[in-house]
Amino acid sequence: MVNEDPNQQDHDGTPSQTSALQEHPNFSVHPSVSMHPSVSAHPSVSIHPSVSAHPSVSIHPSVSVYPSISAHPSTLAQPSGLIQPSSSGPEDLSVIKVSKRRWAVVLVFSCYSMCNAFQWIQYGSINNIFMNFYGVSAFAIDWLSMCYMLTYIPLLLPVAWLLEKFGLRTIALTGSALNCLGAWVKLGSLKPHLFPVTVLGQVICSVAQVFILGMPSRIASVWFGANEVSTACSIAVFGNQLGIAIGFLVPPVLVPNIKDQDKLAYHISIMFYIIAGVATLLFILVIIVFKEKPKHPPSRAQSLSYALASTDASYLSSIIRLFKNLNFVLLVITYGLNAGAFYALSTLLTRMVIFHYPGEEVNAGRIGLTIVLAGMLGAVISGIWLDRTKTYKFFMTGYLPLGFEFAVELTYPESEGMSSGLLNVSAQVFGIIFTISQGQIIDNYGTMPGNIFLCVFLTLGAVLTAFIKADLRRQDANKEIPETKPQEGEEEEDSKSSKVPTTVQEEHF
Repeated sequence: MVNEDPNQQDHDGTPSQTSALQEHPNFSVHPSVSMHPSVSAHPSVSIHPSVSAHPSVSIHPSVSVYPSISAHPSTLAQPSGLIQPSSSGPEDLSVIKVSKRRWAVVLVFSCYSMCNAFQWIQYGSINNIFMNFYGVSAFAIDWLSMCYMLTYIPLLLPVAWLLEKFGLRTIALTGSALNCLGAWVKLGSLKPHLFPVTVLGQVICSVAQVFILGMPSRIASVWFGANEVSTACSIAVFGNQLGIAIGFLVPPVLVPNIKDQDKLAYHISIMFYIIAGVATLLFILVIIVFKEKPKHPPSRAQSLSYALASTDASYLSSIIRLFKNLNFVLLVITYGLNAGAFYALSTLLTRMVIFHYPGEEVNAGRIGLTIVLAGMLGAVISGIWLDRTKTYKFFMTGYLPLGFEFAVELTYPESEGMSSGLLNVSAQVFGIIFTISQGQIIDNYGTMPGNIFLCVFLTLGAVLTAFIKADLRRQDANKEIPETKPQEGEEEEDSKSSKVPTTVQEEHF
């Protein structure tokens, strides 16, 4: 029995639509359905048997309410079901909006990722100078780069757990704080006998990297709309690549190859002070700018992801599910081969150039800069291209951001942090193997065999990539029911907004 009051009005003074519903030809109410007096239903809504409508809940146009689903405000969404309605909490799953703050968030992340990447390569780009200053072997300096790769592997799961438990802001603060701390520790290593101190500073920075590398795809998903995620992920990775580029270019300029130990220490201190100051500024910006997530989900896929999220998710079961996904396994291998080759090439580039052209540290840095800039350009262009076409085939440096996004597509709705983290573990493992192997080949047989060694594995990666099926699950979730633009006069809190057609929402509190 439908109770109605012809004189009933909403809080804004507009007449109730209940009487109009009764007259609408497409509206039917099953005999077993009872509706509260404060419930208003929109025309062309069909309510199925066994559905109970909660008080003060209004049903949005073209909503299909399925059997056995209770339209309670706390109801969670399934891909073709209902989305959690708006609440007085910080997030409202009933409205799709993108926040203007998203660009500030991704820019700050990109900058402190850049700072961390610079510290990774700053030793390798002037390998021979640090060897002479500290009196250590080339292999010892290589480990200042490889410690970044080694540290990541055991810390992935703990940091992935922290990301799910405490969220983006905590991870961002921790990563930027450790990056800042490591930079200041290195300032205590400006004497030839203090090599262990610079190792300690580099290890701290390598731990910071664990809180950084898996973030781009997560930031893109949480803050950006469906047609922006690939571009946003590319921008987030862009900072890391830019840091590597600057790490190739700046150290040879700031630290000349001179014999005087005191003057050399002075030049090294300039580089260390600059990077420590930048890291400190970026840490302060993270505190000010970085928020956990926007008030509203930016896409339908993200809204569903929130609804499907489990607070007691088992990471072991998540990993097992990921490795049962053949396409993801292939991506893990191919990503590791390509990114690992890039890490090895970046670490050993100066050694290869100096082997043939002694004293050309600056030009070695320029060569590294050229390699990375070309890859950065390709990565950004590919990110924009992906947002339009969703054709996930890629290679070498462009693989870095696109691999993250492809992994999210193949594994949705699994955690972006977990899929990205496993890709990075693969890259670190292959990076260590390739760096050690190619370094030994260069020392014993020369640079040509070392480069051929890398080319073989790059070719293998390219071949395996062709076998990955583009199972774009996140895109399917976004396309399942298109997002609609807000009605004229509807208040917009941020730059864009749309309401999900399958939304059950509380219009008045």
